[in-house]
Amino acid sequence: MLVLGIESSCDECAAAIVRDGGKVLSHTIYSQIDTHRRYGGVVPELASREHLDKIIPVIEEAVKEARMSLMDIDGIAVTYGPGLVGSLLVGLSTAKALSFTLGIPFYGVNHLEGHLMAIFLEERYPAFPYLGLVVSGGHTSLYEVKTYGEYRPLGQTRDDAAGEAFDKVAKLLGLGYPGGAIIDRLAQQGDPSAFSFPRAMPSQDTLDFSFSGIKTAVFYFVRRYGETFVRERVHDIVASFQEAVVDSLLNKVLLASARYGIKNVVVSGGVASNSRLRKRLLEVAAGSNLNAYIPSPSLCTDNAAMIAAVGDHYLSQGKSSPLDLNADADLCL
Repeated sequence: MLVLGIESSCDECAAAIVRDGGKVLSHTIYSQIDTHRRYGGVVPELASREHLDKIIPVIEEAVKEARMSLMDIDGIAVTYGPGLVGSLLVGLSTAKALSFTLGIPFYGVNHLEGHLMAIFLEERYPAFPYLGLVVSGGHTSLYEVKTYGEYRPLGQTRDDAAGEAFDKVAKLLGLGYPGGAIIDRLAQQGDPSAFSFPRAMPSQDTLDFSFSGIKTAVFYFVRRYGETFVRERVHDIVASFQEAVVDSLLNKVLLASARYGIKNVVVSGGVASNSRLRKRLLEVAAGSNLNAYIPSPSLCTDNAAMIAAVGDHYLSQGKSSPLDLNADADLCL
């Protein structure tokens, strides 16, 4: 089966063609970073307008890269939530139009399910069940993944998502946007033990996360020590902040593994591209007898290949979505 995947949940306009749910034939992404950088974050109206301009060229490029035509496609998979409703509607409307015109089925995919299942596009992937941590700019959630379509929520952020905290701290320090990538790069030259920032929600009674406190701690740190000190020690500051976030994430993963006896762990989502998180996860897993899996960075950020792969699973069972399927900005898993 050849499935065209379409992803437009936020500021990435992406299309991909995947064969039989595992072989990526093409993977095209148009990034809007340059558009939103001047505002220090994603502007929903601008994001949806850019999707309108780029969605067709991106799909055409994906088809061209796969060396085929739209007539060869057997089905379409598209993100229908969660995300920015205007952005979601562009991708969803395009998928419906192509489905109707080509006479092929389409399937609406939950963006979070895409992240949880992106690991199956890699050569090395876990057996079910596994712990799935989705950590991105909009989400920080921990699940027990039993199989396709069977997910038990174990914990989620009670305030900011981890990626959101990265962006806000980068903005607070005057580092620019996108904050996650900038902090990751600068932190590699810093000492993660130079300063102590709080590890929120340390209680053993909950698997939830909280990152607003870390952000607030950085704010008061800057106010206490001043801009000159911050500028001179910025590498150590961001390394210490990053370490606090990574510790908070991995502590909950270890707690969940011990509580439920699950030894396979998958970490995905945009923040899973962070080099420190990737390194620490493998170290912690080795020391705790866990099996850790992380998708390649290109499959961690929002992409259409993961959407196509999930869609293939359902489309190959004869399932499809109705043409009146609506975008759901607050969709849960």
